[in-house]
Amino acid sequence: MSNTFDYEKLKLFYIGKEKVNENYVPLVYKNKDLLTHAAIIGMTGSGKTGLGISLLEEAAIDNIPSIIIDPKGDMTNLLLTFPNLQGSDFEPWIEEQDAINNGLNVKEFAQKTADLWKNGLEKDFQSASRVEKLKNSADFTIYTPGSNAGVQISILSSFKAPSKEVLEDNDLLVSLINSTVSSILSLIDEKNDSSSKESILISSIFMNYFLEGKDLSLEELITLIVTPPFSKIGIFDLETFFAQADRLKLALKLNTIIANPAFKTWIEGETLDISNLLYDESGKAKVSIFSIAHLNDSQRMFFVSLLLNQMVSWMRRQEGTTSLKALLYMDEIFGYFPPNSNPPSKLPMLTLLKQARSFGIGIILSTQNPVDIDYKGLANIGTWFIGRLQTKQDKEKVIDGLSSANEGNLDKNEIMNLLSNLEKRNFILKNINEDGIKLFQTRWALSYLKGPIPKEGIKKLMAEKLNSSSKKEQKNEESHTLINIEKSIPKPIIPNSLSQKYHYSSQNSAYYLQPYLICSCDIHYVNTSKDIDLKTNESFKIYLDETMKEINFDEKEELESNSYDTKEKANSFYYEIPSFIQNERELKSIEKSFADYVYRNSKLTLYKNDALKITSKQEESLSDFKIRLQDRLNEKIDLEVEKLQEKFKKENDSFEKKLNSLYEKLQREQQQATSTTTDTIISIGTSILGAFFGRSSTATTIGKVATGAKSATKILKEKNDVKQVENEINQLQEEKESLKTLLENEIEKINSSNLSSNYPVEEIFIKPKRSDIYNIKLELLWKEQL
Repeated sequence: MSNTFDYEKLKLFYIGKEKVNENYVPLVYKNKDLLTHAAIIGMTGSGKTGLGISLLEEAAIDNIPSIIIDPKGDMTNLLLTFPNLQGSDFEPWIEEQDAINNGLNVKEFAQKTADLWKNGLEKDFQSASRVEKLKNSADFTIYTPGSNAGVQISILSSFKAPSKEVLEDNDLLVSLINSTVSSILSLIDEKNDSSSKESILISSIFMNYFLEGKDLSLEELITLIVTPPFSKIGIFDLETFFAQADRLKLALKLNTIIANPAFKTWIEGETLDISNLLYDESGKAKVSIFSIAHLNDSQRMFFVSLLLNQMVSWMRRQEGTTSLKALLYMDEIFGYFPPNSNPPSKLPMLTLLKQARSFGIGIILSTQNPVDIDYKGLANIGTWFIGRLQTKQDKEKVIDGLSSANEGNLDKNEIMNLLSNLEKRNFILKNINEDGIKLFQTRWALSYLKGPIPKEGIKKLMAEKLNSSSKKEQKNEESHTLINIEKSIPKPIIPNSLSQKYHYSSQNSAYYLQPYLICSCDIHYVNTSKDIDLKTNESFKIYLDETMKEINFDEKEELESNSYDTKEKANSFYYEIPSFIQNERELKSIEKSFADYVYRNSKLTLYKNDALKITSKQEESLSDFKIRLQDRLNEKIDLEVEKLQEKFKKENDSFEKKLNSLYEKLQREQQQATSTTTDTIISIGTSILGAFFGRSSTATTIGKVATGAKSATKILKEKNDVKQVENEINQLQEEKESLKTLLENEIEKINSSNLSSNYPVEEIFIKPKRSDIYNIKLELLWKEQL
């Protein structure tokens, strides 16, 4: 019988080994139990990181995406997967000093590490094939906000107007804005409690923009601090509440952040869009690791708060689901979720802990600092993994928190005794979805646990993705229009009907400005049968070359901002514009052509899948629709698996009943039978089947007759009069193994038939009427060439 199993075929996470009468059996955990969230608590060296990585590995193999906040750099180890288990695979990641400390050279120590990993996997009922399965199951990416070591992430999208669902929930909207504002003020060491005038002013700006559905960039925010879009705050006029001179000082403080050349790395790269962090184009789960070890404390708080707020906003756009959709993992919550203060990260984290379950999001929080945690906030945690703790105070604090989360239904003395005798890599497991507590040893990680990976290592791991990103940027730069500054002239004469705007990007002594025509209009899409009633704005710019004879709307470019300066700066020089831009009649003709272009080309795209009978909502993106489709498929899989459980549960219960009966018969026949017999009668598959049918281990049966028939056979042969019992046990072994194989095959069929690739997404288009295109406007934009 093989010592390895396809745990994921039964929708189970294999997380470790449970000791039953001196023998180890696999401890498996239902992935749906993570919907009630989990906490991992243990001192340095307890095996906390290994357990966390194991949970994330299991999720990746099950095609469940993860978003990981990594303050220390350990979680990047998820990319160190070596299916061949060769010394040469490990060698680039071996520290020379570690090899020297072991009396070996790097190559020898790498081979020793490879052998250690191979043996560790085999001892824990795994093989190299699981490492390969992990490597191929998900798309792993390391993001490094504020650094180009990994894939860069832009924070500009973090100030996007929240979804309609958030806007309609005033308490949630206020909480999201307060957290965002608090994180911004923490960057400049400004007082950031919600009652400060700085916080109230910036919160009012955010509220003003968000309620109008407008996005806000950091550059725009700085401008609006000096010239807010309102004249009163509360009953006081703006000047009385917050004088302009003081507002200017606050704006200058924030401007120092943007003026710093290092800030460029915060606004380049992929947008911080949760939907795009979950699945790739083919439907493969993503494992998105946000490595923030290189940031200082205020920068970490700023980014973590923004990410959590984005997670809340995205979550509220989703439909509810009973299946596990995604995981949010934070490797160290110390400082982000304290008991007696409210840092910017705490409110959104608390919101997620309370609400994420209904939307299919599981949260795993880890810490080595058990004292400084808000255990009241962790009352929503359903699974607790507790490892070795350093002091009595740590143990008492954790026990109190655990007891509170379980409404006092725990034996505190029993847990204290267990905690006092825990070895490395051993954890107490308390799962609210099961009775009692368990003691287990974590399984061997499939990833190589090297420890924190420095920037150079991250750059090496992300080389392919960075090269791909670099080629895209190079292509964009090549397509960028540049002007010959020698041909610059004073400002040309423009008709009064054409308003002018300016986009300056530097503080130079002279500015050379390129001309663009901004075309904008509002569009109203209406379709009663599909419940569509949506008003949108269409805006883009077109580069104006002096040799142009007409406007080609197909050459449109996206606008970089929602707001521009309305006054020119001194020493501005301009490039020639086409003559028709200076003609009122020509401008009217362009306006009409623009309206015609919008009527011919504008359409609202919806998505549908007839087999699942789902159609996208009016503002639902393709990525969000695909996630909703995947939710439906996950629910369908869970329902069909539950039917299998019901169908075969009686058969499994019958096996256990017969085994119990055989054990009692054996005890009567073999008075000298010792624990050796009871340790080794049923296969490891019993514990796995037990978990599948609703118990994490068939404790009653395994307690009597546990893993492997080999030793039992030896004892049974010592007495011929129990030969019949031996045959019956072997027969049950074969039948039970056949049941497990049957279940695995049936579940594999269910999974295969419910792949997202089997459910193609179709597009539906809704066109506007001519009368639904209005507020047509042309403007001239002068953009600085750097």
